[in-house]
Amino acid sequence: MTRWATFDCYGTLIDWNSGIRGELARVWPDADADELLNRYHDVEPQIEREEPTLSYREVMRRALAQLGEVPPGEEDALGRSLPAWRPFREVPSALQELRDRGWKLAILSNTDRDFIEASKLQLGVAFDETVVASEIGSYKPAHRHWDEFYARTDAERARNVHVAASVSHDIEPANELQLVSVWINRLGEISDTKPTRELPDLELLPETLDELVAS
Repeated sequence: MTRWATFDCYGTLIDWNSGIRGELARVWPDADADELLNRYHDVEPQIEREEPTLSYREVMRRALAQLGEVPPGEEDALGRSLPAWRPFREVPSALQELRDRGWKLAILSNTDRDFIEASKLQLGVAFDETVVASEIGSYKPAHRHWDEFYARTDAERARNVHVAASVSHDIEPANELQLVSVWINRLGEISDTKPTRELPDLELLPETLDELVAS
């Protein structure tokens, strides 16, 4: 029987904090890049909630503009840089091992098609399905990504594990949908929202998913 692992991408598979922080430090070299990054994480979800039909490139442009006066020509700094953002060290090998163990892989991401295709090239592993926000007019934590995923595939909810780093965008809606979930808690955060399992990275994810859903 088919087993599906669905993934958030940015923050889970691709190191978006390093990518965003690097651009913020370049655009505003005299500012506190960590403080800007924290503000960015507050601003971006608010824009997505208020205008869910925006492209992710436009979301990033508007979020950047809310952080301060953007130098001319840098309005799309985040969008230009995103295709080069790198995977976390252990991710490609963990994803390939999941494929070798018979798992189908899907990405459910708050992004645009061109961005996710560039990131998939960075990951270097084939995915069986990809759902992006700009094509469905909805950003997580709304449930539309999952609705679209199940409409496109033969996935059984009981044999689907959702894997993500964001509690608010992914683990909370996964719980609402009564899905098995794995929280990739790279930052050592504390949360009252409880996933099915919690891991610090993807190193032990293949074994963990095999424990959660038998082949």
